[in-house]
Amino acid sequence: MQIALAPMEGLVDDILRDVLTQVGGIDWCVTEFIRVTERLLPEHYFHKFASELLNGAKTRAGVPLRVQLLGSDPVCLAENAALAAQLGAPVIDLNFGCPAKTVNKSRGGAVLLKEPELLHSILSHVRRAVPAHIPVTAKMRLGYDSTEPALDCARALEAGGAEHIVVHARTKVDGYKPPAHWEWIGKIQDVVKIPVIANGEIWTVEDWRRCREICGARDIMIGRGLVARPDLARQIAAAEAGREVVEMTWEELLPLLRDFWSQAMAKMTRIQAPGRLKQWVVLLTKSYPEATLLFDSLRRETDCERISQMLGVVEPEVA
Repeated sequence: MQIALAPMEGLVDDILRDVLTQVGGIDWCVTEFIRVTERLLPEHYFHKFASELLNGAKTRAGVPLRVQLLGSDPVCLAENAALAAQLGAPVIDLNFGCPAKTVNKSRGGAVLLKEPELLHSILSHVRRAVPAHIPVTAKMRLGYDSTEPALDCARALEAGGAEHIVVHARTKVDGYKPPAHWEWIGKIQDVVKIPVIANGEIWTVEDWRRCREICGARDIMIGRGLVARPDLARQIAAAEAGREVVEMTWEELLPLLRDFWSQAMAKMTRIQAPGRLKQWVVLLTKSYPEATLLFDSLRRETDCERISQMLGVVEPEVA
């Protein structure tokens, strides 16, 4: 079994990937999508979204990174995929699942699930553009406003050369509303020969067990569940191996929060950093009562020095 950390735009950036992969249990992770329009992107743009490319395409913990591209132009996507491969991306992933309205309006993400032929064209162009030893993979939802095209889309991705497909078991219109329709992952597995990875609404070890029971998928990808419970992958790996599942305490989590905050202050402006911390703490409230107390203190706070004091972080002195 493999457990992947899902790409989440505006949330799971290189800082959070670095922190979460330190916990253990995550086998690989994916960048936020890199939007491709009508030109070849500059190298620094790839490094902005995938700083791990400067570290052998791995996080500090040694977890491999995959580069995800989003767009609708097969030729432009192929050219940028080739560049990403040259820069060291070990796997190229293609986004056909983003539900954001702004992305869909510009013909990116889940809206392309209306056009299985275009999915095939994109996959085949990208597959031909990158070296044969570099896998090309895809992430999709069950459809845009219905599940009707799900099987055709999966077949198109397989025929185009996808090494595997990650299936978020909801449509674009479903957004992130529960439930996830895990049974559809099983239906997709029945019509393709490539591996299908389950994604959507896995928040606990019990959710993982039910997902596997319903769809039969061996491998999983987790997004919000891992952000809300940073040791979830480690818990699932322990359960899979028949070991005792020991949950991370708030005291054990605090050093991760401090590390995240220190990196955020180093990489972001003092206006941006508090908001990113609050994003994470809000999701942590789903798993830790202590996070609710922390968020109540942070909610209106914008001063980085006071936030550092709350977290017990000593800011470096400026020479």
